[in-house]
Amino acid sequence: MKVRLPHAPYIANKIAIDMLNSGVIKLNKGLEPVAKIARELIEEDIKKEMALEERVDEILDDNDDEIEFRQVDRRSMFWLVKKKLAKEYGVILSYEDRFSEISHKVLDTLWKEDLIEYSVSENRVKNVIYTAIEDYLSSFEGIEDSVADQIDNYKRKLIPGSVEYDLVFEKLYEEELKRRGMSL
Repeated sequence: MKVRLPHAPYIANKIAIDMLNSGVIKLNKGLEPVAKIARELIEEDIKKEMALEERVDEILDDNDDEIEFRQVDRRSMFWLVKKKLAKEYGVILSYEDRFSEISHKVLDTLWKEDLIEYSVSENRVKNVIYTAIEDYLSSFEGIEDSVADQIDNYKRKLIPGSVEYDLVFEKLYEEELKRRGMSL
């Protein structure tokens, strides 16, 4: 599943909480520094993919006439060009491999910054991080649906996309994450 920039802080918080609750990892300076490092690394990865996709869009726009003339499906062409340029941009397209790579980077950075200690295998710690990412991504759609249902039950109807709707959605989303133990 594709990770979007607004999800980075939530995933980072989930990583920090799961590391704390793992029972095998000691957080030397608390949750916030761990979440901050995780968020920065996740955002960096997302931004690399965004830059890649922008470049792919530019290439397709430059060749729009040819694409139309040959009746090529733009989405298929997008994927082919993205696949071809991914290595150049440092983007791993397989989500499983990508989340594993992010997990390694988070673990390495946290260890180098002396933010964590552990006495189990490095792979076990990496798996805590990887599982946190997977767990968040598998549950966020359910959380969004729950929040949308709560907003639908408001007496005053909010218009999706409005500033007020977005503010209420964000507040309720954060509350739902806290209720599920996924937020600081």
